[in-house]
Amino acid sequence: MHVHANHGVSGSTGRVLRISLALTAVYIVVLVVAGIRAHSLALLSEAGHNLSDFLALLLSLGAVYLQARPPSATKTYGYHRAGVLAALVNAVSLVLVAFFIFYEAFKRLRTPADVHAGVMIWVAAAGVAMNALIAWMLYRTGKDINIRSALLHEVGDTLSTAAVIAGGWAILATGQTWIDSALSFGIGALILWSAFGIVRETLNILLEGTPRGIKLEDVQAAICSISGVNDVHDLHVWSIGSESHALSCHIAIADIPMSASNKILLDVKDKLHDRFHIVHTTIQFEHVECDVAHGCVMPVAEGHGHAH
Repeated sequence: MHVHANHGVSGSTGRVLRISLALTAVYIVVLVVAGIRAHSLALLSEAGHNLSDFLALLLSLGAVYLQARPPSATKTYGYHRAGVLAALVNAVSLVLVAFFIFYEAFKRLRTPADVHAGVMIWVAAAGVAMNALIAWMLYRTGKDINIRSALLHEVGDTLSTAAVIAGGWAILATGQTWIDSALSFGIGALILWSAFGIVRETLNILLEGTPRGIKLEDVQAAICSISGVNDVHDLHVWSIGSESHALSCHIAIADIPMSASNKILLDVKDKLHDRFHIVHTTIQFEHVECDVAHGCVMPVAEGHGHAH
């Protein structure tokens, strides 16, 4: 069992998330009031987007506290995937929000309404400043996928709110209220784009796929390059959490004393840590042919496969 705790990072991340929650809650109220008064679907769409941000930040905050809990007899890897689950829920909620915005924008195109562009501009300007501040704070806290999913919410908000400002100026200049609905479609598309990337990455982690940025053949070649390693097979690399990778494999070596094999083991671990940032490893040494009948996956040549 391995216990890795970084309470300083968790504490600072939690503080940033709490500040972000408070700012977002205030801005949601402002957007709803201003959107109703200005008859602006774009502002009300932004309110919905920011509500999803509020829930995303709340989920991320809960996940940060769960991830800080140490491993136990029943949760031997700890709660690293709490953040991954929070990121997946956040991304799915974004997809739902996007389709709701599409629906409302289509209705508004069929039934146009007068839009007070001046209110749109001032409220959106305040939103750009707030969302940019929150995004900057989240960017500084870390690269965990849980925080990245919340960061994507905020970056998307910053860009979409800036688009609302441009739309407000366009409405003032042309008097064409359909621009408000067009902006809503654009905001929805931006939300979908940001959500799908997070969904893809979280599903890859939950399905224990090879981590993003790591190629299995590169890992195999790196291990085989170490002196004393004759072959590597039954190689698996997966993610425990978004920033915590694990590896298991069988390594064929000569029939040598344990003291000599320990040097090979240390070299393998150093190579995996330095090049691929893999810390949690389970490595089995062998000097005879591996027993495939007991679950070992032998090296698979391209175009061939083995099923057990």
